[in-house]
Amino acid sequence: MKNDLPPNPLRRRLLTSGSKGLAVLAIGPSLLSMSRPINASLTGAGELQAPDSLGIRLPIGFSSRLIAAAGQRLEKDRWWRRTRYRWHTYPDGGATFATNDGGWIYVSNSETLSFLGGGASAVRFSHDGIVEDAYRILGDTNVNCAGGPTPWGTWLSCEEVDFGRVFECDPQGQMPATVRPALGYFKHEAVAVDTLFENLYLTEDEGNGRLYKFIPAGVNSDGNLNLDAGTLQVASVDNQGYVSWIDVPNPTPSIFQTPTREQVPESTAFDGGEGIWYANGFVYFTTKGDNKVWRLDTNLNHLDVIYDAATSSNPILTGVDNVTVSPGGDVLVAEDGGDMQIVVIDAQGKVAPLLQVVGQDDSEITGPAFSPDGTRLYFSSQRGSALFGGGNGFGITYEIRGPFGDFLSL
Repeated sequence: MKNDLPPNPLRRRLLTSGSKGLAVLAIGPSLLSMSRPINASLTGAGELQAPDSLGIRLPIGFSSRLIAAAGQRLEKDRWWRRTRYRWHTYPDGGATFATNDGGWIYVSNSETLSFLGGGASAVRFSHDGIVEDAYRILGDTNVNCAGGPTPWGTWLSCEEVDFGRVFECDPQGQMPATVRPALGYFKHEAVAVDTLFENLYLTEDEGNGRLYKFIPAGVNSDGNLNLDAGTLQVASVDNQGYVSWIDVPNPTPSIFQTPTREQVPESTAFDGGEGIWYANGFVYFTTKGDNKVWRLDTNLNHLDVIYDAATSSNPILTGVDNVTVSPGGDVLVAEDGGDMQIVVIDAQGKVAPLLQVVGQDDSEITGPAFSPDGTRLYFSSQRGSALFGGGNGFGITYEIRGPFGDFLSL
């Protein structure tokens, strides 16, 4: 896939030079944050204030903007100047991608059926954050829930249906999306790329779902990981938290064959795998059935729980869903239900809300992702309505601006 995303001079060298070089890329955001004034982690951003005009509660110093609403054209720099494309319904997982002109693209999935517009769309922003365009990058797929970005600038969109697939998409929308069967046929939720060891990790949204690892068959001629061939493995966790990875015998079963999660009896079940994100040598993921946030050390192959609503002294986070990591290293978890909050977990395990959407209790927060420069946070209310002051609808996508770079999780 070719696009005008900015070339990363480290990417090809790091993907082929082993872990020593890749460690530099992995810790880069945290080192950059150290050059800024350090107040605390985002758990110390402050108390949430009264709802603003969009019904969003934020700490002092932060502000919100409506970017897109389902079925409506996106506003550019004037209310009468709008994109031709109408935003998709039921927005879900998302990520951002820098462009050569200093702008960026926010990609968002549509969690609905193919004949209702399932797939994924993108919003392109100028260097100063003005909406320039919106367009579809994937269509004719079903219940695209979450997914994940790749280091080479593509979006992996996951189908959350039985025997669902993963599609690799061009955020520019210039190249057609490509299905990647080697990543397995199962009820996919999300995927994260470990740039250090060059593996992919995938969650499965089933009550007895599994955690998977995909080992690509080397790199392509363009220096990107080969997602067309490789080995799909499933996690088996011992009572000390150490993970063994076992090959899945048949990663692409048909509807009449044994599902991947049942093919390896000694593998470990996870209660409803949801969002997953890689940062600084760790993979973070959530399980909605037991309201836990997990952390996998991809070097030691050790798994632990960094948040459990059942045992936490401050159990404010429930309905755990999509997850991302801030430029300063805080883990941000979006709630599906709960109090409609994005909740921060810092390096010390402290939890605090970063924002709350009010008046949309029947919705869920989806797709949290920071702009490439770390100054803006995007997310959606999947079933919110821009026409009726929140309430029930088909989805709204927001932008939050604030001093994110001033907070470092220590």
